[in-house]
Amino acid sequence: MTSRYIAMVIALALGMAAVASGQTPADDEVVAAAPADAPPVQQATDEPETAPIDPVSRSAQNNPAQGEMTAALHNAVARGFAYLKGQQNADGSVGDRGRGRYGKHVGITSLCALAFMSDGHLPGRGDHGEQVQRALEFVLAHSTETGLLAADTSHGPMYGHGFATLFLGEIYGMSSQDKRVRDALVRAVDLIIGTQNDEGGWRYNPLPYDADISVTICQIMALRSARNAGIKVPRQTIDRAVSYVRRCQNADGGFKYMLQAGGSAWPRTAGGVASLFYAGVYDDDSIKQGLDYLTRSALPGRRAAGQAHYYYGHYYAVQAMYLAGGEDWDRWWPAIRDELLSKQASNGGWLDHHAGGAYATAMSLIILQMPKRYLPIFQR
Repeated sequence: MTSRYIAMVIALALGMAAVASGQTPADDEVVAAAPADAPPVQQATDEPETAPIDPVSRSAQNNPAQGEMTAALHNAVARGFAYLKGQQNADGSVGDRGRGRYGKHVGITSLCALAFMSDGHLPGRGDHGEQVQRALEFVLAHSTETGLLAADTSHGPMYGHGFATLFLGEIYGMSSQDKRVRDALVRAVDLIIGTQNDEGGWRYNPLPYDADISVTICQIMALRSARNAGIKVPRQTIDRAVSYVRRCQNADGGFKYMLQAGGSAWPRTAGGVASLFYAGVYDDDSIKQGLDYLTRSALPGRRAAGQAHYYYGHYYAVQAMYLAGGEDWDRWWPAIRDELLSKQASNGGWLDHHAGGAYATAMSLIILQMPKRYLPIFQR
């Protein structure tokens, strides 16, 4: 690794004996993984009308909205796939043909692979299995001994590390034959565990000194994916992360960037709500308040939400609404679906002026394919 982060990564490795690669916490410290297709557990009660609703039954997983998928959506996805395929480089990375700030980025490459996987494509399976395999080879080639997943052009490596760990978790959960994937995934998870700061969160660099909610959200989702795939994750790590996210919520239901005083914004609110769901928080005032804030502030078509971090925000918002299910999903899904279809460019992609076309296209395709329900991370 030749990036400017190598010095701090080496220093980190020397101090991380407790989370050395391949080690796993004791059984009494972990959150047990449940198979993605496990049936919901029904609790016996003498008063069925007051029994808690199982989160699987309540979410959109088993309650599709009417007319979720349309011919226009299928056509847009096919065009988006063609665009992403054309953006993949010879080394497997995906990122506007290697140009610009995020030309060879493990996070964006992983998101692009997840976009293909959202349609069921896997290494050795599907029309775009080759693209997923090449992306996987790129990510594995940038897995370091410390566990950090980062390429030379990474900016704020823990963002990319979180998305890349999520990708490895989904690959391993859907197809566990490649031992290299498990080894890299375990090291990546150990690094996340070992770099959680005293507040319970994470920040740009793999050092436990600071935290913000945006980077923290990425790590929570990565840990959930790994746990779903059977990798052990300490309960304490999740509990501390949940505490951090809760403390970032403002009185209006929105989420601030850091624990210090700050205003709410809808993109990080979407991520905050989704991360609570992924941490196993379902029936809670913080969820309801966050969903209400999102509906007031960012429901597509109702009012013009801020365009900063548009694709990032909607990537998490659609997950939050899917996991909430019911009226939240029924109201949100057709609105974001139709808005994204209207934003697709003539070349089949979507554009984010900061992060580029590959990033925006990957995010859009993941959003548009939520109703396909392929990725284990979206299944409860």
